[in-house]
Amino acid sequence: MNRTVVVIGGGYGGAAVAKALDEEADVVLIDPKDAFVHAAGSLRALVRPDWADNIFFPYDTLLSRGTVRRERAAAVDPGGVTLASGERIAAAYLVLATGSDYPFPAKMDTDLSGEALRRIHEAHAELAAAGRVLIAGAGPVGLELSGEIKAVWPDKHVTVTDPAGQLVPGFLPEFREELHRQLDALGVELRLGTALAEQPPAEPGRAKAFTVATADGGEISADIWFRCYGVRTNGDYLADGRVAVRTPQGRVRVTEALNVEGHYHIYALGDITDVAEAKMAGYAMKHAEVVAANVLARLRGERPTATYRPSPVPSALLPLGPGGGVGQVPSPDGPVILPAAAVSEYKGADLFVGRFAELFGVTRG
Repeated sequence: MNRTVVVIGGGYGGAAVAKALDEEADVVLIDPKDAFVHAAGSLRALVRPDWADNIFFPYDTLLSRGTVRRERAAAVDPGGVTLASGERIAAAYLVLATGSDYPFPAKMDTDLSGEALRRIHEAHAELAAAGRVLIAGAGPVGLELSGEIKAVWPDKHVTVTDPAGQLVPGFLPEFREELHRQLDALGVELRLGTALAEQPPAEPGRAKAFTVATADGGEISADIWFRCYGVRTNGDYLADGRVAVRTPQGRVRVTEALNVEGHYHIYALGDITDVAEAKMAGYAMKHAEVVAANVLARLRGERPTATYRPSPVPSALLPLGPGGGVGQVPSPDGPVILPAAAVSEYKGADLFVGRFAELFGVTRG
Protein backbone atom coordinates (compact mmCIF):
# COMPACT_ATOMS: atom_id res chain seq x y z
CA MET A 1 0.00 0.00 0.00
CA ASN A 2 1.36 3.40 -0.99
CA ARG A 3 1.62 5.46 2.19
CA THR A 4 3.36 8.48 0.67
CA VAL A 5 1.92 11.82 1.75
CA VAL A 6 3.40 14.84 0.00
CA VAL A 7 2.92 18.09 1.89
CA ILE A 8 3.55 21.14 -0.30
CA GLY A 9 4.53 24.05 1.92
CA GLY A 10 6.34 23.98 5.25
CA GLY A 11 4.68 26.92 6.99
CA TYR A 12 2.49 26.72 10.08
CA GLY A 13 -0.09 24.28 8.77
CA GLY A 14 2.24 22.29 6.56
CA ALA A 15 4.84 21.72 9.27
CA ALA A 16 2.15 20.74 11.78
CA VAL A 17 0.44 18.21 9.48
CA ALA A 18 3.78 16.70 8.40
CA LYS A 19 4.77 16.23 12.04
CA ALA A 20 1.39 14.69 12.92
CA LEU A 21 1.63 12.16 10.07
CA ASP A 22 5.32 11.32 10.46
CA GLU A 23 4.95 8.16 12.54
CA GLU A 24 2.44 6.40 10.29
CA ALA A 25 2.97 7.79 6.79
CA ASP A 26 5.89 8.24 4.43
CA VAL A 27 5.92 12.02 4.55
CA VAL A 28 7.68 14.19 1.99
CA LEU A 29 7.59 17.87 2.95
CA ILE A 30 8.42 20.28 0.10
CA ASP A 31 9.46 23.86 0.77
CA PRO A 32 12.04 26.14 -0.90
CA LYS A 33 13.18 27.73 2.38
CA ASP A 34 16.21 26.45 4.29
CA ALA A 35 14.36 26.90 7.62
CA PHE A 36 10.87 27.34 8.99
CA VAL A 37 10.20 31.03 9.67
CA HIS A 38 8.00 31.84 12.65
CA ALA A 39 6.40 34.87 11.03
CA ALA A 40 4.50 35.84 14.19
CA GLY A 41 7.86 36.89 15.65
CA SER A 42 9.11 38.83 12.64
CA LEU A 43 8.00 42.25 13.87
CA ARG A 44 9.77 41.79 17.21
CA ALA A 45 12.84 40.57 15.36
CA LEU A 46 12.85 43.89 13.49
CA VAL A 47 12.97 45.99 16.65
CA ARG A 48 15.14 43.53 18.61
CA PRO A 49 17.57 41.93 16.15
CA ASP A 50 19.44 40.28 19.05
CA TRP A 51 16.26 38.18 19.42
CA ALA A 52 15.82 37.47 15.69
CA ASP A 53 17.44 34.01 15.72
CA ASN A 54 14.37 32.83 17.65
CA ILE A 55 12.14 32.96 14.55
CA PHE A 56 14.14 30.45 12.48
CA PHE A 57 13.79 26.71 13.05
CA PRO A 58 15.73 24.04 11.11
CA TYR A 59 13.57 21.64 9.11
CA ASP A 60 16.02 18.81 9.71
CA THR A 61 14.75 18.44 13.31
CA LEU A 62 11.04 18.34 12.39
CA LEU A 63 10.60 14.75 11.14
CA SER A 64 12.05 11.49 12.42
CA ARG A 65 10.94 9.25 9.53
CA GLY A 66 9.92 11.58 6.73
CA THR A 67 12.05 13.71 4.44
CA VAL A 68 12.18 17.41 3.71
CA ARG A 69 12.94 18.45 0.14
CA ARG A 70 14.19 21.98 -0.32
CA GLU A 71 12.43 22.48 -3.62
CA ARG A 72 9.64 24.50 -5.17
CA ALA A 73 6.51 22.84 -6.54
CA ALA A 74 5.94 23.65 -10.22
CA ALA A 75 2.72 21.69 -10.79
CA VAL A 76 0.45 19.12 -9.19
CA ASP A 77 -1.76 16.43 -10.65
CA PRO A 78 -4.05 13.93 -8.92
CA GLY A 79 -1.17 11.48 -8.58
CA GLY A 80 1.68 13.65 -7.37
CA VAL A 81 3.75 16.79 -7.70
CA THR A 82 6.29 17.98 -10.23
CA LEU A 83 9.15 20.02 -8.81
CA ALA A 84 10.79 23.04 -10.43
CA SER A 85 13.79 20.79 -11.13
CA GLY A 86 11.56 18.59 -13.30
CA GLU A 87 11.49 15.68 -10.87
CA ARG A 88 8.08 14.16 -10.16
CA ILE A 89 7.12 12.66 -6.80
CA ALA A 90 4.19 10.24 -6.81
CA ALA A 91 1.87 10.40 -3.82
CA ALA A 92 -1.12 8.58 -2.38
CA TYR A 93 -2.17 11.79 -0.64
CA LEU A 94 -1.40 15.43 -1.31
CA VAL A 95 -1.67 18.32 1.15
CA LEU A 96 -1.62 21.84 -0.29
CA ALA A 97 -0.24 24.16 2.39
CA THR A 98 1.63 26.88 0.53
CA GLY A 99 0.14 29.81 2.44
CA SER A 100 0.63 33.37 1.31
CA ASP A 101 3.20 36.12 0.89
CA TYR A 102 3.11 39.46 2.69
CA PRO A 103 5.40 42.48 2.57
CA PHE A 104 8.59 42.49 4.67
CA PRO A 105 9.07 42.66 7.63
CA ALA A 106 5.91 40.70 8.54
CA LYS A 107 7.11 37.92 6.25
CA MET A 108 10.58 37.35 4.86
CA ASP A 109 11.19 38.01 1.17
CA THR A 110 13.97 35.43 0.74
CA ASP A 111 14.27 31.66 1.06
CA LEU A 112 17.63 31.90 2.85
CA SER A 113 17.61 32.36 6.63
CA GLY A 114 21.05 33.99 6.62
CA GLU A 115 19.91 36.55 4.07
CA ALA A 116 16.69 37.12 6.01
CA LEU A 117 18.70 37.84 9.17
CA ARG A 118 20.84 40.30 7.25
CA ARG A 119 17.69 42.06 5.98
CA ILE A 120 16.33 42.25 9.53
CA HIS A 121 19.54 43.82 10.86
CA GLU A 122 19.70 46.30 7.98
CA ALA A 123 16.07 47.36 8.42
CA HIS A 124 16.58 47.66 12.19
CA ALA A 125 19.48 50.06 11.65
CA GLU A 126 17.37 52.16 9.26
CA LEU A 127 14.44 52.21 11.69
CA ALA A 128 16.65 53.06 14.68
CA ALA A 129 17.89 56.16 12.83
CA ALA A 130 14.39 57.40 11.95
CA GLY A 131 12.47 59.76 14.21
CA ARG A 132 9.11 59.56 12.40
CA VAL A 133 7.59 56.29 11.20
CA LEU A 134 4.68 55.85 8.80
CA ILE A 135 2.85 52.52 8.82
CA ALA A 136 0.46 52.08 5.89
CA GLY A 137 -2.24 49.66 6.99
CA ALA A 138 -4.12 49.49 10.30
CA GLY A 139 -4.85 45.78 10.31
CA PRO A 140 -3.38 43.47 12.95
CA VAL A 141 0.09 43.57 11.35
CA GLY A 142 0.28 47.35 11.23
CA LEU A 143 -1.01 47.72 14.77
CA GLU A 144 1.36 45.07 16.13
CA LEU A 145 4.27 46.79 14.40
CA SER A 146 3.35 50.13 15.97
CA GLY A 147 3.30 48.50 19.41
CA GLU A 148 6.66 46.79 18.90
CA ILE A 149 8.26 50.05 17.77
CA LYS A 150 6.87 51.98 20.74
CA ALA A 151 8.04 49.29 23.18
CA VAL A 152 11.66 49.85 22.10
CA TRP A 153 11.54 53.53 21.09
CA PRO A 154 8.71 55.23 23.02
CA ASP A 155 9.76 58.67 21.74
CA LYS A 156 9.49 57.86 18.03
CA HIS A 157 6.50 59.44 16.32
CA VAL A 158 4.46 56.60 14.78
CA THR A 159 1.58 57.30 12.38
CA VAL A 160 -0.69 54.49 11.20
CA THR A 161 -2.96 55.16 8.22
CA ASP A 162 -5.76 53.17 6.65
CA PRO A 163 -8.50 53.98 4.13
CA ALA A 164 -11.04 52.17 6.34
CA GLY A 165 -12.89 54.28 8.86
CA GLN A 166 -12.83 51.64 11.60
CA LEU A 167 -10.23 49.42 13.22
CA VAL A 168 -10.55 45.63 12.78
CA PRO A 169 -14.16 45.49 11.59
CA GLY A 170 -16.04 42.40 12.68
CA PHE A 171 -14.66 42.43 16.22
CA LEU A 172 -16.64 43.55 19.27
CA PRO A 173 -16.82 47.29 19.98
CA GLU A 174 -15.07 46.63 23.31
CA PHE A 175 -12.13 45.11 21.42
CA ARG A 176 -11.78 48.20 19.24
CA GLU A 177 -12.23 50.56 22.19
CA GLU A 178 -9.43 48.87 24.12
CA LEU A 179 -7.17 49.01 21.07
CA HIS A 180 -7.82 52.75 20.71
CA ARG A 181 -7.18 53.29 24.42
CA GLN A 182 -3.83 51.50 24.38
CA LEU A 183 -2.69 53.07 21.12
CA ASP A 184 -3.53 56.51 22.50
CA ALA A 185 -1.56 55.72 25.66
CA LEU A 186 1.43 54.69 23.55
CA GLY A 187 1.23 57.91 21.56
CA VAL A 188 0.47 56.21 18.24
CA GLU A 189 -1.25 58.58 15.81
CA LEU A 190 -4.11 56.81 14.03
CA ARG A 191 -5.26 58.28 10.70
CA LEU A 192 -8.31 56.18 9.84
CA GLY A 193 -10.32 57.00 6.73
CA THR A 194 -7.05 58.27 5.24
CA ALA A 195 -5.70 56.87 2.00
CA LEU A 196 -2.30 57.81 0.63
CA ALA A 197 -2.64 59.61 -2.70
CA GLU A 198 0.67 58.13 -3.80
CA GLN A 199 3.26 55.68 -2.57
CA PRO A 200 6.04 57.30 -0.52
CA PRO A 201 9.14 57.96 -2.64
CA ALA A 202 11.40 55.83 -0.46
CA GLU A 203 11.58 52.05 -0.52
CA PRO A 204 9.74 50.51 2.48
CA GLY A 205 12.09 49.93 5.39
CA ARG A 206 14.70 52.44 4.14
CA ALA A 207 15.30 55.70 5.98
CA LYS A 208 14.68 58.74 3.79
CA ALA A 209 12.76 61.84 4.88
CA PHE A 210 9.67 62.45 2.78
CA THR A 211 6.26 64.08 2.72
CA VAL A 212 3.41 62.24 1.04
CA ALA A 213 -0.01 63.56 0.07
CA THR A 214 -3.22 61.94 1.28
CA ALA A 215 -6.38 61.52 -0.78
CA ASP A 216 -8.25 64.02 1.41
CA GLY A 217 -5.80 66.80 0.58
CA GLY A 218 -3.60 66.44 3.65
CA GLU A 219 0.05 65.48 4.06
CA ILE A 220 2.09 63.11 6.20
CA SER A 221 5.79 63.53 6.83
CA ALA A 222 8.01 60.68 7.97
CA ASP A 223 11.58 59.40 7.84
CA ILE A 224 10.75 55.75 7.08
CA TRP A 225 7.66 53.74 6.16
CA PHE A 226 6.42 50.17 6.13
CA ARG A 227 3.73 48.58 3.97
CA CYS A 228 1.38 46.51 6.13
CA TYR A 229 -1.17 45.42 3.56
CA GLY A 230 -1.23 43.26 0.46
CA VAL A 231 -1.59 39.49 0.94
CA ARG A 232 -0.81 37.28 -2.06
CA THR A 233 -1.85 33.62 -2.00
CA ASN A 234 0.87 31.18 -3.12
CA GLY A 235 -0.77 28.91 -5.67
CA ASP A 236 0.98 29.34 -9.00
CA TYR A 237 1.64 25.59 -9.16
CA LEU A 238 -2.14 25.12 -9.54
CA ALA A 239 -2.32 27.28 -12.67
CA ASP A 240 -3.04 24.43 -15.09
CA GLY A 241 -6.27 23.56 -13.25
CA ARG A 242 -5.65 19.81 -13.13
CA VAL A 243 -6.31 19.66 -9.38
CA ALA A 244 -8.37 22.79 -8.71
CA VAL A 245 -9.72 25.90 -10.36
CA ARG A 246 -8.85 28.72 -8.02
CA THR A 247 -11.26 31.43 -6.90
CA PRO A 248 -10.73 35.02 -8.11
CA GLN A 249 -8.75 35.53 -4.87
CA GLY A 250 -6.43 32.67 -5.83
CA ARG A 251 -7.79 30.24 -3.26
CA VAL A 252 -8.87 26.61 -3.43
CA ARG A 253 -12.41 25.47 -2.68
CA VAL A 254 -12.51 22.84 0.05
CA THR A 255 -15.12 20.68 1.75
CA GLU A 256 -15.80 20.57 5.49
CA ALA A 257 -13.23 17.76 5.68
CA LEU A 258 -10.74 20.13 3.99
CA ASN A 259 -10.60 18.00 0.86
CA VAL A 260 -10.01 19.91 -2.34
CA GLU A 261 -13.36 19.71 -4.09
CA GLY A 262 -13.55 16.63 -6.31
CA HIS A 263 -10.59 14.80 -4.73
CA TYR A 264 -10.95 12.51 -1.71
CA HIS A 265 -7.14 12.14 -1.38
CA ILE A 266 -6.10 15.78 -1.82
CA TYR A 267 -6.39 18.24 1.04
CA ALA A 268 -5.71 21.93 1.46
CA LEU A 269 -5.22 24.03 4.58
CA GLY A 270 -4.39 27.53 5.71
CA ASP A 271 -4.35 30.68 3.63
CA ILE A 272 -4.78 28.88 0.30
CA THR A 273 -8.25 27.62 1.22
CA ASP A 274 -11.53 29.44 0.66
CA VAL A 275 -12.58 28.89 4.29
CA ALA A 276 -14.43 32.04 5.33
CA GLU A 277 -12.25 33.30 8.17
CA ALA A 278 -9.22 35.50 8.74
CA LYS A 279 -6.01 34.04 7.36
CA MET A 280 -3.98 33.47 10.51
CA ALA A 281 -1.43 30.91 11.68
CA GLY A 282 -3.66 29.65 14.47
CA TYR A 283 -6.40 28.69 12.06
CA ALA A 284 -3.91 26.96 9.73
CA MET A 285 -2.77 24.78 12.62
CA LYS A 286 -6.37 23.88 13.45
CA HIS A 287 -6.83 22.93 9.80
CA ALA A 288 -3.75 20.72 10.13
CA GLU A 289 -5.38 18.75 12.95
CA VAL A 290 -8.40 17.98 10.75
CA VAL A 291 -6.30 17.04 7.71
CA ALA A 292 -3.99 14.81 9.76
CA ALA A 293 -6.93 13.03 11.40
CA ASN A 294 -8.56 12.32 8.04
CA VAL A 295 -5.39 11.13 6.31
CA LEU A 296 -4.54 8.87 9.25
CA ALA A 297 -8.05 7.42 9.17
CA ARG A 298 -7.67 6.54 5.50
CA LEU A 299 -4.23 5.01 6.06
CA ARG A 300 -5.75 2.81 8.78
CA GLY A 301 -8.62 1.73 6.55
CA GLU A 302 -11.15 3.75 8.54
CA ARG A 303 -13.74 6.28 7.45
CA PRO A 304 -12.52 9.86 7.93
CA THR A 305 -14.88 11.88 10.10
CA ALA A 306 -13.01 15.05 11.10
CA THR A 307 -14.52 18.30 9.85
CA TYR A 308 -13.71 21.97 10.18
CA ARG A 309 -16.23 24.72 10.71
CA PRO A 310 -15.00 28.27 11.14
CA SER A 311 -16.18 30.21 14.16
CA PRO A 312 -18.98 32.69 13.35
CA VAL A 313 -17.18 35.23 15.55
CA PRO A 314 -13.56 36.18 14.79
CA SER A 315 -10.93 35.61 17.44
CA ALA A 316 -7.45 37.04 17.80
CA LEU A 317 -4.67 37.80 20.24
CA LEU A 318 -3.27 41.16 19.15
CA PRO A 319 -0.15 42.14 21.11
CA LEU A 320 1.05 45.73 21.26
CA GLY A 321 4.58 45.00 22.36
CA PRO A 322 5.56 42.40 24.98
CA GLY A 323 3.27 43.76 27.68
CA GLY A 324 0.32 45.25 25.81
CA GLY A 325 -2.50 44.26 23.52
CA VAL A 326 -6.03 42.95 23.53
CA GLY A 327 -7.66 39.63 22.71
CA GLN A 328 -11.03 38.30 21.63
CA VAL A 329 -11.63 34.59 22.14
CA PRO A 330 -14.70 32.34 21.95
CA SER A 331 -16.47 30.90 24.98
CA PRO A 332 -19.73 28.97 25.55
CA ASP A 333 -21.38 32.26 26.49
CA GLY A 334 -20.07 34.21 23.52
CA PRO A 335 -16.83 36.05 22.71
CA VAL A 336 -14.72 37.23 25.64
CA ILE A 337 -12.35 40.20 25.64
CA LEU A 338 -8.91 39.53 27.11
CA PRO A 339 -6.93 42.34 28.77
CA ALA A 340 -3.32 43.21 28.07
CA ALA A 341 -1.97 41.04 30.89
CA ALA A 342 -3.64 37.93 29.50
CA VAL A 343 -2.52 38.65 25.94
CA SER A 344 1.03 39.13 27.21
CA GLU A 345 0.91 35.86 29.13
CA TYR A 346 -0.55 33.82 26.27
CA LYS A 347 1.31 35.37 23.35
CA GLY A 348 3.00 38.74 23.69
CA ALA A 349 5.80 37.75 26.08
CA ASP A 350 7.45 35.21 23.75
CA LEU A 351 5.15 35.15 20.68
CA PHE A 352 4.79 31.35 20.94
CA VAL A 353 8.49 30.69 20.36
CA GLY A 354 8.41 27.97 23.02
CA ARG A 355 5.57 26.17 21.24
CA PHE A 356 7.51 25.98 17.98
CA ALA A 357 10.74 25.03 19.71
CA GLU A 358 8.84 22.00 21.02
CA LEU A 359 7.39 21.22 17.57
CA PHE A 360 10.86 21.28 16.01
CA GLY A 361 12.62 19.57 18.91
CA VAL A 362 15.06 22.39 19.65
CA THR A 363 15.90 24.51 22.68
CA ARG A 364 15.42 28.25 22.70
CA GLY A 365 16.41 30.59 25.50
